[in-house]
Amino acid sequence: MSSAQRQKRRKQRRRRVAVVTGTRAEYGLLRSTIEAIAKHPQLQLQLVVTGMHLLKKFGHTVQQIESDGWKVDVCVPMQRGTDRPLDQAEGLARGIRGVAAFLERAGTDVVLVLGDRIEAMAGALAATTTGRFVAHVHGGDVAPGDLDEQLRHSLTKLAHIHLAATRDAARRIIKMGERPEHVHVVGAPGLDDLFAIAAKHRSSGRGAGATGGLPARAGALIIQHAYGRAPTVEGRVMSAILNAVRATDLDAVIIYPNTDRGHSGVLRAIEKHARAADNGNHLRAVRSLTRDQYLGMLCGAKVLIGNSSSGVIEAPVAGTPSVNVGDRQEGRLRAGPSVIDAAESLSDIRRGLAQALRRRPRTLTNTPYGDGQAGRRIAAVLARKPLNDTCRRKRSTF
Repeated sequence: MSSAQRQKRRKQRRRRVAVVTGTRAEYGLLRSTIEAIAKHPQLQLQLVVTGMHLLKKFGHTVQQIESDGWKVDVCVPMQRGTDRPLDQAEGLARGIRGVAAFLERAGTDVVLVLGDRIEAMAGALAATTTGRFVAHVHGGDVAPGDLDEQLRHSLTKLAHIHLAATRDAARRIIKMGERPEHVHVVGAPGLDDLFAIAAKHRSSGRGAGATGGLPARAGALIIQHAYGRAPTVEGRVMSAILNAVRATDLDAVIIYPNTDRGHSGVLRAIEKHARAADNGNHLRAVRSLTRDQYLGMLCGAKVLIGNSSSGVIEAPVAGTPSVNVGDRQEGRLRAGPSVIDAAESLSDIRRGLAQALRRRPRTLTNTPYGDGQAGRRIAAVLARKPLNDTCRRKRSTF
């Protein structure tokens, strides 16, 4: 089919947008965007579920997506959930093959991916090699992670439409040689639901909200991800965090890590400390939380501790001080002054935790990451953007 024929065909139907999601956290960030795409009269949502969502070990969170009322168009198995070095590479290959087959079958126009994980890379490569347009959310951010920096910037170079969370990120994308007319500052979609929930907490008191039987006023919310180091190293850091929290006598909820290399060390540390915890559920581990449970708990917690991006982007909006442990988020723009950085030693984590607990909770209504309308803006860009050769033919502006 010629380019002119494709253009004519697109004008006769809604633009088909395949959203690729591979983790519970990323789905939570994309939820408002998925809703906005589904509601837009010029767009047709296609939902591709892969990665951690399909692993029982990490909560089988595809069920959360379905319980939110979304139709899953295809499930594409990727990782096996082991901590073997080959699991990520083999999973990427399976993901590209499975997503590409779906895109061809479904007649997809645009593939939307977020962030810097291999599930997003699988979606983007499947789109590129089958002639689709790639739209990328959160490009231009800075945070080394495991393979995060490499994958994020590679996704930027694959993408035709750039949906940046901040003005700083947009400037970086342009400096990478991307054409300014294809770079759109939309904000961080993860804040869309949070602004509303944080306002509800302000009016009803911190700790209010449904958390599905978990303690609404959990003192500490712990999210620590592995990022490519040996399991023994990752486990040692997680143990330091858990020991620091136990020393404060705070009740704590620990959320399982992602599937990145070294995650088995984090899981072993969690299991060891959970077994040793006092009978009062001082430390409680959960494989996953729904997005609403997580945001409710974030707003009610006294502190968030670990190395999740949620600590530097979402926690300040929730009014929850956070202790950012280690350098996984090094270079990422902090949304507010409530973020406290700590090294990975027990003494430094304890220092950061003590400092965070002295801080008075204060929600933010204005952050560098936008005003909570990112999903609506993303859908609008995807609907109006001309999908023509000018957009398709990427050229460096160096």
